Amino acid sequence: MHKEPPRGACVEFADAFARLTTLVEGARTIAICGHTSPDGDALGSVLGLGAALRARYPEKDVTFLLADDAPVPRIYRFLVGSADLVPALAYADAPDLFIAVDCPVLERLADARAVAERAAHVAVFDHHPCREEFAEVVVRRVQCAATAVLIHAFLAYRGEPIAPAVATALLCGIVTDTGRFQYQNADPEAFAVAAHLVSCGADPARISLEVYQSQRIEYLMLESLVMGRIRTVADGRVAYSFARAEDLEKRRVSQDECDGLVDVVRSVQGVEVCLFLKECACGLVRGNLRSKGALDVSGVAALFGGGGHAAAAGFTYEGTIEDALAVALPKLTELVERSDEPAA
Repeated sequence: MHKEPPRGACVEFADAFARLTTLVEGARTIAICGHTSPDGDALGSVLGLGAALRARYPEKDVTFLLADDAPVPRIYRFLVGSADLVPALAYADAPDLFIAVDCPVLERLADARAVAERAAHVAVFDHHPCREEFAEVVVRRVQCAATAVLIHAFLAYRGEPIAPAVATALLCGIVTDTGRFQYQNADPEAFAVAAHLVSCGADPARISLEVYQSQRIEYLMLESLVMGRIRTVADGRVAYSFARAEDLEKRRVSQDECDGLVDVVRSVQGVEVCLFLKECACGLVRGNLRSKGALDVSGVAALFGGGGHAAAAGFTYEGTIEDALAVALPKLTELVERSDEPAA
């Protein structure tokens, strides 16, 4: 017997959920997509929502999209429905409804932006800060631990039964975005929703095995290299490390396998904020920022045109790793030193 789901978000977003239900019921074709370089929350939200809609409306054409022309990250291929994900470039239709998940701006939709722009209606589920809304129906709460929490609230509002595969996909989103419930965003709501999903048949042991305990030996060798490069500044309060494109090529590690490397840097004792840089073959550098406490790293990411949350943010830099460090490290040092100043 399933526990009753938490109802708080159902009340908060009742109007948006009602409007979205009307759009869903009036649509014949629905496309759902997460952000470029999708993580566990983006993919879990797409697959969880998509599978629930397919089960409820078998007569509708519900398509799961990838924002990039790239394979599904290996560690998430265990999720039911992952084999149905198709690159947005291969989707030529103009859907009646496009639903963006875990994506605050159109630019982060990459190839799927064109699909959104030719859709009749657009809705969004997201928990990131947003400069300007691009959808007519918006379900956004920045304080939410994961977008999957908002998807769960929508299904609870509708009284939809949550199948085990849907529950596992949504739990994967919560587990990965809270760092296995170790990050500051692991709030009571995240635990309550996770408990309900497990009561619906979600498999936390499978998530742990596939996402965190099935790393290839090549990846572990890269992780060892990144560990050996960790350095600190600002009296040990800021840590950083990096991986070059040739490091990934030599060890046969794909770009999507590197998401967890920032947590290796974050684990250093005494560090308050950290930076991990990954060089791409295209000449760009991807930066991941993390904060252990109350410091907000999203402002540093914004200086590079990126964004995210206070505790977790990212950016893309056009240049070398050395150039990116030369710009970012002084800003991170300034951030931690400014926190020592007495409040006005």
